[in-house]
Amino acid sequence: MVYTEEAFKAELNAKGWRSTRQREIILQTFQNLPEGTHLSAEELHEKLREAGHNISLSTIYRTVKLMARMGILRELELTEGHKHYEINQPAPHHHHHLVCVKTNQVIEFKNSAILGITQKVAEKYGFKVLDCQLTIIGISPEGQRSIL
Repeated sequence: MVYTEEAFKAELNAKGWRSTRQREIILQTFQNLPEGTHLSAEELHEKLREAGHNISLSTIYRTVKLMARMGILRELELTEGHKHYEINQPAPHHHHHLVCVKTNQVIEFKNSAILGITQKVAEKYGFKVLDCQLTIIGISPEGQRSIL
């Protein structure tokens, strides 16, 4: 689901959370990123600072966690030792990640079978799917060459 400012405010209010200008700026920043861009909270903080927004790092951490719980952002565990975030895109833009532990290379891939399995399992238990992510951790060909 692509969130408009009004839909975002409505969902926050429905859950008892406030809509703030900082939250709106963070949402807009993620929505305007090129496809395939993943940001850590620190990278987001720097990007916002460069754009002239004075939003504290602690506010950014709280906001990205909140947006991930709401299903707006995807929280990704990549290889750098900290979490990254990206906008949660619905099908057909939904994708997964292949991550090299040696080179930190991240390859995004799509596979509709994964989403289909997810939907079936969720329906069986009465769940509404907010996100489904598969992260395959391995060693790329480049990483394998550096081992030898």
